[in-house]
Amino acid sequence: MNVLVIEPGILPYEREINGLKEMQAVVGGPITAIYPWKDQAAIVGNDEALLSNMPFNRSVEGGYGGVFGPFFVCGLGEEGFCSLTPEQVKTYKAKFRQAELLVGFRGQELMTMKVAARSKEPPQRKSRSQARER
Repeated sequence: MNVLVIEPGILPYEREINGLKEMQAVVGGPITAIYPWKDQAAIVGNDEALLSNMPFNRSVEGGYGGVFGPFFVCGLGEEGFCSLTPEQVKTYKAKFRQAELLVGFRGQELMTMKVAARSKEPPQRKSRSQARER
């Protein structure tokens, strides 16, 4: 299924995910889902993010507070999670385009500061000369 991955400090990006193991790999552990929108979409994150001291990622309206650690946004179908539509991808890329820093709390409400997100760097491949140096 085609999802939108949102990592702390990183611009949202599309990724293809197939099955529970890949979902868990994206969020770094056991998954949990929240459904903050009327739209047929869910946020899937790490169920143990706070226990694992994962960094704050983004705030979510509707009384959900915020999400810690990496998460992805996926569509909802009749039988569970499914691919996002092209319109949903556009909507949620715009919604999460800015990274956020958690700066404090006001009662039960999170106080965050929006900052520029950076592009995800592809993993660096070692050149043959670097590999031989080891």
